[in-house]
Amino acid sequence: MRIYVDGDACPVKAEVLKVAERYQVPVTIVSNGGLRPSRDPMIQNVIVPHGADAADDWIAEHIGAGEIVITADIPLASRCLEKQAHALGPTGKAFDAHNIGMALSMRELNQHLRETGESKGYNRPFDAKDRSNFLQALDRLLAQAS
Repeated sequence: MRIYVDGDACPVKAEVLKVAERYQVPVTIVSNGGLRPSRDPMIQNVIVPHGADAADDWIAEHIGAGEIVITADIPLASRCLEKQAHALGPTGKAFDAHNIGMALSMRELNQHLRETGESKGYNRPFDAKDRSNFLQALDRLLAQAS
């Protein structure tokens, strides 16, 4: 069991580390750079080359069945689900076989609306409730896996 974090814009890295430490689960944070190295042997930082989807590709290649990815990237979540992994968004939303198709469709629709100017594409701000929901969801997921 390992937790992979799509680390470039993840607002819950500290929360992942806190919960992972409680369950003694190793964490791999994958990023294009800018990560502060950790002395904790349970935390691995992977720096991938700059480029579109380099971190996503690395995670999708290395994740295994039963492992967890933390990401807001819906296509990455879908790729990990195909490998029988768990996918959790930073707001605590769990992606699974039942909801990933709708999430991918909504992503495509929203992208189309932004491209045509019908939508400005503003996301609501990440808040304390999102952080709390994430902590509960990750804790629940790790408790079930234990």
